Amino acid sequence: MRFYRQPSNQDSGENIFWISMSDLFQGLLILFVILFALSITGLSKQNLDQATVKNKIYQKLSMQFKEQGIPVEIDKFSGNIKILDLELFELNKWTISERGKKFLDKMIPTYLNTLLGDPEIEKHISQIIIEGHTDSQSFKKSTNKYDNYNKNLDLSLKRAYAVTEYIVNHDFPQKNKYKNHMIAILSTNGKSFSDPVMVNGKEEFKKSRRVELKFQLTSYNFLDLIGKYKVDKK
Repeated sequence: MRFYRQPSNQDSGENIFWISMSDLFQGLLILFVILFALSITGLSKQNLDQATVKNKIYQKLSMQFKEQGIPVEIDKFSGNIKILDLELFELNKWTISERGKKFLDKMIPTYLNTLLGDPEIEKHISQIIIEGHTDSQSFKKSTNKYDNYNKNLDLSLKRAYAVTEYIVNHDFPQKNKYKNHMIAILSTNGKSFSDPVMVNGKEEFKKSRRVELKFQLTSYNFLDLIGKYKVDKK
């Protein structure tokens, strides 16, 4: 003999609860998939937009530096500029030399006017970084490799700060147009010998001692991407 249990009202309520929870989780999963697809689409477009802006900056800087005979190395993908230390400083010094001042007086206006003088480029620039680098050769009176690193870190930071200070304190053509924005986004960094220039697997000491000028472009956050997608759909 088999006995069957009559479902109670409580059982029915529990079933409704679990069905509701199942529907909720399924809906959340669908929403997550949709948002993920939107973010991938938006990020891909953002990468393309940033690559286009970087290429535009690279082309303008390359042409103007070449026309003015300014000896700098520009990375065509990132737009980073490398200046050898002896263009700006005496060996193991961080005070800008007279030669360095003449170099910056010629080079910096071109750089800043390209990034901040054109509203169509300026709106994409979120940060300008002055970054100092040294080579890994031992500093005089270094007691060990960590002390050597710290001494080089101090030198790289002082050199980067010296360039930043020169940019902020000296007047350049058209600087007043974007001075406030420039100050808001300008930062200084010292890297010691943590990022050497390598050639055929060996450190190139001369090229490792440098100051780099870098810029970062504005990035969308996740909510921006969703809003931008809605606007584009309209």
